Amino acid sequence: MLVQLDHLMLQGVLLILLFSSIIYTNIIHACDQTEHSSLLFFSLGLSSPLLNSTSLNCYHWEGITCNQNGWVTGLHLPSKGIQGDHFSSSLGNLTHLGYLNLSRNSLYGSLHQSQFFLSLNCLQILDLNYILLSEELPVSLLSRNMIRMVKRVDLSSNHFQGSIPSSFFEQARTLLVSELETIPSQVFRAGYNNRSGLLPEDMYDATTLEQIALPVNSLYGVISDRIINLTNLTVPDLSSNGLSNMLPIDIGKLSNLKFMLLHTNKLRTSLLPLSLMNCTNLIELNMRFNNFKGYISALNFSRFSQLTKLDIMSIITSLVSCQ
Repeated sequence: MLVQLDHLMLQGVLLILLFSSIIYTNIIHACDQTEHSSLLFFSLGLSSPLLNSTSLNCYHWEGITCNQNGWVTGLHLPSKGIQGDHFSSSLGNLTHLGYLNLSRNSLYGSLHQSQFFLSLNCLQILDLNYILLSEELPVSLLSRNMIRMVKRVDLSSNHFQGSIPSSFFEQARTLLVSELETIPSQVFRAGYNNRSGLLPEDMYDATTLEQIALPVNSLYGVISDRIINLTNLTVPDLSSNGLSNMLPIDIGKLSNLKFMLLHTNKLRTSLLPLSLMNCTNLIELNMRFNNFKGYISALNFSRFSQLTKLDIMSIITSLVSCQ
């Protein structure tokens, strides 16, 4: 009798644990109702709604990641054929969003919903390349809350127009002064757009930049000597613009450089800066289609032990002819 009682008690405990597990699992996998409504509103504004978006629990939607508290932490929806005529401000309600990738879709419109970035306090990765956005870059992209967390911004291959706002990097610099220790290394990409004008001077104060890529735009002017302030820089990609004048003589102080992509510009100099020999981490050096003249032998290429690609096509003849 006692054995049967113990057996029944054991079964009861196991049933309680089973039901508790089921209830707990449902709780942690249930999306917050407000965020569910925001995602639903975003999906309904698209001509091709998100997969499984009819489910009552957005945790089961394709590309949606939630944490145990039900907050949406990630949208990973690249190349899904998503189409819409506006960039929904409802996504700004996803205040725990850390990863947003909507790249290679067709989301027409602009990012000028002023509250969109201001509320995304946890965003670390923003990838909106090749989605047909237009108009100007939003200065709110560098709000105080975002600059604390953001690691990578990719706005390449869109239809942004005009010059880069003068306050775009200035705002980042202001934040860096007081919060330098908490700022992560950053990547900023906005190539293949219709950007024009001078390189913004305040760019050289954004000292956490690790990569800056603005290729295939219509930027002009000079690369300032102040570029040596960007001591964390590994990839400057300013190719296919209209940059002119000489390379900074102390460019070699950027000893962390790995990929130096300055091809197809109007850069000119009588001698490639000898300080380049200090950039011993270089993997690729691409300077083709510029107006360099001088002695190529002045550089000791044996110091570039990591170099796998050197492209100085169209300038090598003039370099050799000066010997």
